[in-house]
Amino acid sequence: MKHLAVIDPKKCNPNKCHHECMKACPINRQDKQCIHLNEKGDLARIDEDLCIGCKLCIKACPFGAIHIVNLAEEKGQLVHQFGKNTFRLYNLPAPKEGFVVGLLGQNSVGKTTALRILFGDIKLNLGDFENVPKLKEVISKFRGTELQNFFEKFENKEIKVAYKSQQVDKIPMLFKGKVSDFLKNKRKEVEEIWNRKLKELSGGELQKIAIFATIERDADLYLFDEPSSYLDVKQRLELAKDIRKLAETKKVVVVEHDLATLDFLSDIIYIFYGDAGVFGVVSQNKSVRDGINQFLDGFLIQENIKIRPEEISFLVRRNKFALEESILEFPEIYHKFKNFDLKIEKGEILKGEVLGIFGENALGKTTFARILAGELKPKKGSFNKIRISHKPQYLSSDFKGTVREVLSLKNDIYSTEFRTKFIQPYDLEKLMEKKVDELSGGELQKIAIVLCLAQKADVYLLDEPSAYLDVETRIKLAKDLRTFVEKNNTSVLIIDHDLLLLDYVCDRTIVFEGIPGISGHARSPVPLREGINEFLKNLNITFRVDPRTGRPRANKIGSQKDKEQKKKKDFYCAA
Repeated sequence: MKHLAVIDPKKCNPNKCHHECMKACPINRQDKQCIHLNEKGDLARIDEDLCIGCKLCIKACPFGAIHIVNLAEEKGQLVHQFGKNTFRLYNLPAPKEGFVVGLLGQNSVGKTTALRILFGDIKLNLGDFENVPKLKEVISKFRGTELQNFFEKFENKEIKVAYKSQQVDKIPMLFKGKVSDFLKNKRKEVEEIWNRKLKELSGGELQKIAIFATIERDADLYLFDEPSSYLDVKQRLELAKDIRKLAETKKVVVVEHDLATLDFLSDIIYIFYGDAGVFGVVSQNKSVRDGINQFLDGFLIQENIKIRPEEISFLVRRNKFALEESILEFPEIYHKFKNFDLKIEKGEILKGEVLGIFGENALGKTTFARILAGELKPKKGSFNKIRISHKPQYLSSDFKGTVREVLSLKNDIYSTEFRTKFIQPYDLEKLMEKKVDELSGGELQKIAIVLCLAQKADVYLLDEPSAYLDVETRIKLAKDLRTFVEKNNTSVLIIDHDLLLLDYVCDRTIVFEGIPGISGHARSPVPLREGINEFLKNLNITFRVDPRTGRPRANKIGSQKDKEQKKKKDFYCAA
């Protein structure tokens, strides 16, 4: 039995505890040093060779800083470990010329680490973090594989790598100036923002220029970390085509959580699994359809391993209930900015429903959210004020304090109700002592969602809640939102671009149409499938249902299935 021990240095604080972990350890009580302090005395250490995997130290630690996983055997080639009692990664995905290689898995199991290794930002150590081996020694470990050739070329500086990182909202902090200073070539997709300052751009606009800047580089390998965040469905599929074109002569690796985009984009995929923050394992490569289906099943066939206790299925749908009582009726609304007009048809929000709001970017969805939230008064149209709790599109991490402190500002976080409703379902206990400004994008998103849902309100408005969340967390969010709505007899509005999430959780939808950046028009609420079908019709894109999992899959444009569905005017999920 192999015992993997990880200690979070941001949580472990021996100066503020009574060394409970050491006192609880049965090996320490035998006068052996299984758990001890480092030389500086500011961090606990665990000797994995002495550890028996009892996990008593986990329960004893007052800060939740210790994680221990017991493995019957290590899962392949240990390629990197950051240090003693830190995360480790087993195996690596292999880039392949002429292919888009997709990486799929939950957050914190090594996908970004793998990209950074391929980029050269992290030097492989094969687990020997004290005496880092030379690249020639590393290459010998990959003898006879595609990675041997890759690392040999990397050592000889015969390969150039371009990398688009995950959090594009950091770009204005790192680069000053205008779009024209950031990009070399003026593409039609950026003509309208060419002379705008980077700090004035939306998340979708920042994502586009980050992708274009990466494509512009003369490289042999292109790495894209979550390229779909903040982009609408049309932009996701259009940029997917750009990336696929790039892969005709180059190697491309993409990390993506939007299954529809990943399916449309990739040729082969690797699944990452393990224990978040402790270890990650890279599977064998798989075809896109089989790989995604195995991931959803929670069982990898070739590896003969279960990666999740239960499957994720889109075939099992909740029981519909009558949606009759109106929580808010709004008249026709009109608002005008200097260069943008927005018209919203009259409609109503029903008690007990999840209402999806979607459409292309820059059509006024967030403006509509601000009007509903009372943050913006429209030129025309007034309605009774209701209490709306609003999670904005862009997340702020400038709070100077811990997660525990920010959650405590307006909530009794120690109450049984708060723990049952939020801390346990959203797995926040391990984040409590983390500084807000040090959270990852996914962690910050979960905190923002909880801060929104924890308020007393009639309607809860979530603007792009799926950004930075992995597939499993998105589906769990959908289930939690359904439970929240039905138990509290309230309503939730979701603005998002992940069609699978919307399909999974929503009852009805409001579709936004128009000319991005010039005019927007929102239809009255309609049943979900009707709304998505009309939206995809305008985009001339079709989706079908995977017969085994029930998940919607984007058809390749011009394929036989695409032509058949367009002929029937059935653009979404034909059986």
